[in-house]
Amino acid sequence: MQLGLSKPKPTPYNLCMVDQTIPKPLGLIKDLKILVHGISYALTFIIIQSNFLDFNYFMLLSCPWLRDVKVFHDWGNNIITM
Repeated sequence: MQLGLSKPKPTPYNLCMVDQTIPKPLGLIKDLKILVHGISYALTFIIIQSNFLDFNYFMLLSCPWLRDVKVFHDWGNNIITM
């Protein structure tokens, strides 16, 4: 709501987190257009309520999104390149 987006649609599936918990998604936002380094992408986001995330984080982006924008993560140097 803070981002001014429409109400999320029902999510047809559940997620399994790394710690094996299965949160019930609050909804799904499909084909949200975002701009990354001047390139527009239409992405799907699953909205979850997380009680374990540090409050400094407002979003948790996962592998499908990073894969879609062809991100390279240099784990040794902790550098993310798009």
